[in-house]
Amino acid sequence: MSYLAKALWYIESHYADNISLDDIAQVGGASRCHLTRAFGLATGHSVMRYVRARRLSEAARALALGAQDILAVALEAGYGSHEAFTRAFREQFDVTPEMVRAQRHVDNLALVAAIRMDKTLSVALEAPRFEHAPALLLAGLVERYRAETSAGIPALWQRFLPHVAPASVVYGVCCNNDDAGNFDYLCASEVADFSSVPDGWTRLRIAPRRYAVFRHRGHISTIRATWHTLWNAWLPQSGLEAADAPDFERYGPQFDPASGVGGVEIWLPLKE
Repeated sequence: MSYLAKALWYIESHYADNISLDDIAQVGGASRCHLTRAFGLATGHSVMRYVRARRLSEAARALALGAQDILAVALEAGYGSHEAFTRAFREQFDVTPEMVRAQRHVDNLALVAAIRMDKTLSVALEAPRFEHAPALLLAGLVERYRAETSAGIPALWQRFLPHVAPASVVYGVCCNNDDAGNFDYLCASEVADFSSVPDGWTRLRIAPRRYAVFRHRGHISTIRATWHTLWNAWLPQSGLEAADAPDFERYGPQFDPASGVGGVEIWLPLKE
């Protein structure tokens, strides 16, 4: 059983308990950083948002079946009070528990079902090369995303690319991950120093580090499958451990942003 399958089993078995990201990572046998990135790529959900959504989805089903005691449903879902449960329920579904109990159905709710791992997302990877890279100074445009909103990243590229010359080397950097599954994505160019960076741009210094470098040769729309395979198949089998540091995509002169082809390098930071 893969560590992601173990993590999903643990969530389904314990989502009503006061489980944490550390608990799930320990059962899965991965670091918090690894679990957060891998889970989002594999499922499209942030770990703890998925836990919350599963709790509330099953609570909604119970209410639609006519559960009379809302506090009992709240306690079973892991909430300590009627008020806390109602607040979370309204934030998730935009209706109250009382409304769902009264309507006796969940047809108008965006319930989150238990995830089954999709093995078809994995792709064949070329063997990586390993590099010790020097410090990298980057500057560009940044937005904060989570797994559920990462489909907005191409729009950030649309805003950034008009500011760089054609056939320039550019970087897509994932950094500043938190336990809730939020991360910064930076579209950037390399700079010699930060003295001439345009106003409003974000500056990032990436420290010298060892990387595993992978080649993604397909269309850019399929890069998530390469990232998924890297985190969820190659890394667990490699005996190596990812560093809690920025990882990035490097788009060289051969990449054509108009057609989305030309190949991309994926740089995964490794613990020394």
